[in-house]
Amino acid sequence: MDAITPVFDAEFRAQFHELLRWRRDVRRFRTESVPREMLDELLSLAALAPSVGLSQPWRFVLVESPAGRAAIRDNFAAANAEALTGQAPGKSALYARLKLAGLDAAPVQFALFCEHDPAQGHGLGRRTMPQTLAYSAVMAVHTMWLAARVVGLGLGWVSILDPVAAKSALDVPEDWDFIGYFCLGWPEAEELVPELEREGWEKRRSLEVLRR
Repeated sequence: MDAITPVFDAEFRAQFHELLRWRRDVRRFRTESVPREMLDELLSLAALAPSVGLSQPWRFVLVESPAGRAAIRDNFAAANAEALTGQAPGKSALYARLKLAGLDAAPVQFALFCEHDPAQGHGLGRRTMPQTLAYSAVMAVHTMWLAARVVGLGLGWVSILDPVAAKSALDVPEDWDFIGYFCLGWPEAEELVPELEREGWEKRRSLEVLRR
């Protein structure tokens, strides 16, 4: 039987527009736990993301052990201190004030990896652009990001890390490439304006499109 094509009406389109506007990179979390079934559903939705050659190269690693989380916190502290020393004089004080990770409060934390050369997909579409595997993994976490927002959860990307040390601490297969570390949980507050914009670090700009 043929699948029935869904109709996304004007009300749905307006809600989707609001979803995109309200998606935030969350760094301030409440400590309440996230139900396991809700997390499982989000991971299932992430797997619906597009991937080059249908390779599905994303590999999610839930970091639940105190030792694993401590290693990531130490990694972040060292990387963040180094990043602070590299800031321009006019930006260093502001940088030091920024809340750049939710590692102490987020109830769910996970790392995202990309398998370097998965058998799935048989290499389709990535011979000349192997980086499309990593792009596919990012698409998966972005899909999860939107799905999390729908149920009131926030997601934060912790990018200030040494990727080699993070991969070593989490003891994953050698052919997995580190994509990022993420915190998931209930936001302390809902804000339409991104925190970096509120703090004066940067502001969102209009899209510029070139035509050739």
